[in-house]
Amino acid sequence: MKLSFSSVLNRRATLNTLGLAAWALCTGLAGAQAVYPAHPITLVVPFPPGGSTDVVARAIAPKLGERLGATIVVDNRPGAGTAIGAAYVAKAAPDGYTLFMGPGSTLTLNPAVRKNLPYDSVKSFEPVGMITRAGLVLLANAQVPVQNLAELKAAVKAAPDKYSYASFGAGTSSHFVAEMAFYAMGLKVTHIPYKGSAPAMTDLLGGQVPLAFDTVTATLPQLKTGKIRAIAVASSKRLAALPNVPTFAESGYPDVKLDSWVMLLTPRGVGAPIKAKLQKALGDTLADPGVRKALSDQGLEPSFSTAAEASALIESELPLMRATAVRANIQAD
Repeated sequence: MKLSFSSVLNRRATLNTLGLAAWALCTGLAGAQAVYPAHPITLVVPFPPGGSTDVVARAIAPKLGERLGATIVVDNRPGAGTAIGAAYVAKAAPDGYTLFMGPGSTLTLNPAVRKNLPYDSVKSFEPVGMITRAGLVLLANAQVPVQNLAELKAAVKAAPDKYSYASFGAGTSSHFVAEMAFYAMGLKVTHIPYKGSAPAMTDLLGGQVPLAFDTVTATLPQLKTGKIRAIAVASSKRLAALPNVPTFAESGYPDVKLDSWVMLLTPRGVGAPIKAKLQKALGDTLADPGVRKALSDQGLEPSFSTAAEASALIESELPLMRATAVRANIQAD
């Protein structure tokens, strides 16, 4: 078919218009990436408001937002042992506008005790960096006649049916660390799982249960009552908040080490420039004196690390937690 001169001109004009539109779209996308962030960022917390992970999120969000130049909105998405919040982030667009407060319970404990998770700890996320580590503490009711691990071991050996311990839930970090500790000490102690830290602590304070493992955040206010005693901490070094409480390693159990930690993550696939901007902003935020004080007042230790170091932590803890779960028959609720 022979085209008229005017038809040829019209077709060329149309092609030129389409080409300009495509160029504008590409440059627009490049520009959007260059000015990241261009609108508010969502920071997902997989727990209800008020818990330690939520406290950390709300402590860092304002300063992190200042350094990025955007508002950060904390979005609590609890449920299914943190799987609801984690799945939401795993399916989000990898554009830097959805961030995740990723606790160890989500990334290394859930895979050890839960099947068919709607996310993969390694494949679904990319760490930005570590935020905090909180020591897990072995506690005893003040009426229990022990001051240290040696005395506790002797007491349990003498009367094994007398002792039990509380955790803040089956398959949680307090459950895992307890099984690691009592295995290392050669003890069998009955586990009593609670629906959270608050009810477990209430029964420990009241003497309904003699022993418990909990975070230093939950422990500090209750130690002031004189109704409980800190026996040992399961961290690699003594905690600044509890300088007189020895580690398990100091007491002869070097393999009993498990922190309750939180790191910042994105969905997998975020571009390198955005990740670099996020990592620098997080490092600067955790160096801020006001942020550090807000965290330390809660017994939390700011613990910034690179993305590579955070990834290495996940990959090293996963097999250890799986082995512990099998050995102690740990199952989620």
